Amino acid sequence: MADNAQVETVSITINGAVHEVPAGELLIAAAEDLGENIPRFCYYKKLAPVGKCRMCLVEVEGPRGKALIPSCTVPVSDGMVVDTESTVVKKAQKGVLEFLLINHPLDCPVCDKGGECPLQDQAVEFGPGESRFIEQKRTFTKPIPVSELVLLDRERCVLCDRCVRVADDIAGDPLIEFIDRGNHTQINTFPSEPFSSYFSGNTVQTCPVGALTSVDYRFKARPWDLTSTRSVSLADSVHSTVDVQTSMGSIVRVYGVENNEVNEGWLSDKDRFQFGAFQDGSRVTTPLVRDADGFTETTWAEAMELIASRLGGFLGSEVGAIGGANNTNEEAFVLGRFMRSVVGSPHIDAQIGDGIDPHLAAAIVDRATINNLDEASTILLWGPDLKETLPVLYLRVRKAVLAGASLVVVSPYATGLDSIATHVVPYRAGSGPEVLRKISQGEDEFAAVGAMLGTGPVVVLVGRTSLSEDPRLVEAAAAFARTLPESRIMPLLLRGNVFGALDMGLAPNLLPGRVSTGDADAVALLEDNWGPIPEGPGKGTMEMLASLVDGDLKAIVLAGSDPVRDCPDPQTAIDALENAEFVVAFDAFVTDSSRRADVILPAAVWGEVDGTATNLEGRVQRLGASTPPLGKAMSLATALDGIARFMGVEMNCSDWMLVNKEIATVAPAYGGLTADYLTFEAGDDGAIVPLRGVVQPLSYLPTDVKVPVVTDRFTLHLAPSMYDDSVVLRHATILSSLHGTAEARLHPKDASALAVVDGDVVEVAGIELPIAIDVRVVPGSVVLPFNQIATKGVHATAAVNIQAVRGDV
Repeated sequence: MADNAQVETVSITINGAVHEVPAGELLIAAAEDLGENIPRFCYYKKLAPVGKCRMCLVEVEGPRGKALIPSCTVPVSDGMVVDTESTVVKKAQKGVLEFLLINHPLDCPVCDKGGECPLQDQAVEFGPGESRFIEQKRTFTKPIPVSELVLLDRERCVLCDRCVRVADDIAGDPLIEFIDRGNHTQINTFPSEPFSSYFSGNTVQTCPVGALTSVDYRFKARPWDLTSTRSVSLADSVHSTVDVQTSMGSIVRVYGVENNEVNEGWLSDKDRFQFGAFQDGSRVTTPLVRDADGFTETTWAEAMELIASRLGGFLGSEVGAIGGANNTNEEAFVLGRFMRSVVGSPHIDAQIGDGIDPHLAAAIVDRATINNLDEASTILLWGPDLKETLPVLYLRVRKAVLAGASLVVVSPYATGLDSIATHVVPYRAGSGPEVLRKISQGEDEFAAVGAMLGTGPVVVLVGRTSLSEDPRLVEAAAAFARTLPESRIMPLLLRGNVFGALDMGLAPNLLPGRVSTGDADAVALLEDNWGPIPEGPGKGTMEMLASLVDGDLKAIVLAGSDPVRDCPDPQTAIDALENAEFVVAFDAFVTDSSRRADVILPAAVWGEVDGTATNLEGRVQRLGASTPPLGKAMSLATALDGIARFMGVEMNCSDWMLVNKEIATVAPAYGGLTADYLTFEAGDDGAIVPLRGVVQPLSYLPTDVKVPVVTDRFTLHLAPSMYDDSVVLRHATILSSLHGTAEARLHPKDASALAVVDGDVVEVAGIELPIAIDVRVVPGSVVLPFNQIATKGVHATAAVNIQAVRGDV
């Protein structure tokens, strides 16, 4: 809705006062907006009303006099007369509370909800004061684990139905429900089916009592002991707004914040629970230097001096840097400045061979916002499974579809949105270019899809469906998207702050502020502030790794990156790091890559660093530091500033606020976007760059590149999953056990041709895996899970060979 749109209003009277309120608004919401507090349990403004708890009863005058009605289910109407404070209303509220408390245990002193419990508050304000019930209360075994993350205390439940609606209506996971009848009614999961939702933590946050609690927070702290810091999650590139809550210097809980531009208050369980990894005892907390026996601890000064000496001994063109996508914008900016102006190298890349053209990602024209989904008539998803990779974006797409938008999903394998899509277009991995041609021309069975895509406005979500897919297909799909009516395009990348890193110039062909390395004016502006920088584009990640193998590149800086686990060719990454003359890693953990480094510097992580971050729609938000860095860990910017000083260059980049102001000065697309602007003008929802009136030098038009079709007997689809064997999830205790099993998924026809059945072992992509026969796989494809323990060494090639090894495993 436009800012200047007129909202139709009606006149209502509440407690004798006349008010104008939006027509059609629920009475309980209208009263709340006017400062009239109507008690409630089942009502939650992001959920459909059900009127189950009856706590919100009010008197409304009608043709036959006054009547008690639940205010959460009735929209306002012109002339409505409402009384929320009458004797009848008060008596009804006391009666409802007395019934709710009949079986509710008096365990507030040990309940995690104590101190922030609506039932406590409303019992004091509206309750009868004492109960007439003297019989034995109902009891259950407590708590029972409904999943690995959530515990259920059934006797505390007030049957408000919030958790059921969150799981079913919002997440699309109808895994928790009412069972039994009458006095025995309770919330529970289905027999032998745990509450295995990626969004289960939302039920804990929305539960109005202590019935649902999270495993990691239970008995950890009291609300009055908590300190809250507003921030954003960097679990993926959506950047859900969060409230980080700490006690005694440690993060104990993360709650979703209602940012209607992004996550609307919802979080994935990865957003909510992965903070535990950063408190793990295996974190690197002091600088480490390699010696004959492995690594030995050293001081920051000694480590910085060693790094400065070694990097200073190479030509600038002989040094590269990979990473920065998990850091703040300010840290990424300092990394780019350090490499270009101190080391003198143009070789830098935040993508690890898993991305797309940086120009397409950073500066595509007609870029979509997340809220554009709510205005779309048609949504085209040609990219990864959003439920597995960008789960909160999945929720926003699901919401838009349930509200009436048509959805077309194009993917080599089944996705979490298939069940609500109007059209699902499966294709054999590697045949995407041919499918794109047929859709664009409306050929054969794709005529209906083409016709639907002709109904605008169209929002197109486009990214690589798999690490094994040609990244040029994303460019071709984006070019096709621009031919659709009123189309807006959202490029999809997955890594935490990868869009912010690209905007800060962490790409071989980009400079800070969404400008090309060939832009003479941008280069001149940077050189006025930084001094001379290398000419032209540098090398991307895969080129750098190949150059390390060949010896053209001598040294590499790893900034929170793990190319051995994340790049398409793990063996090349291993060879590159082992052949490098010098490797320095900034990381919180010893990873498959950093264990091959000469120096490991302990990096401060999310929750320990202040700054800003930019999400996949270009929205910049503040990150708040809620705890000090663990041990001797240091922010990337502070560490690089110290190394630069040892190399004889004063960058003065240890203060993130000063770096932020420099970004607003030298990065064209970020003109005027300072931390002060975000705090005092943009508001809590953040701001999309460029700001109004700011000119972005680079506006990228995707081209219809020709991508070859893979015609080999078998093609590979590496399916990403939320719970993989990434270093963060490996160290997040309550999430570490949730990764799936590694299987090679085949269509029944292909399994028959290979004479294998479920459980038989095949050799595929150089590893042996059991077979899972799956009708959702397109014939001719094999689907492997990406980055699981068993598949960590898979080379992400388009074509693979498969052969049976043995049966009856």
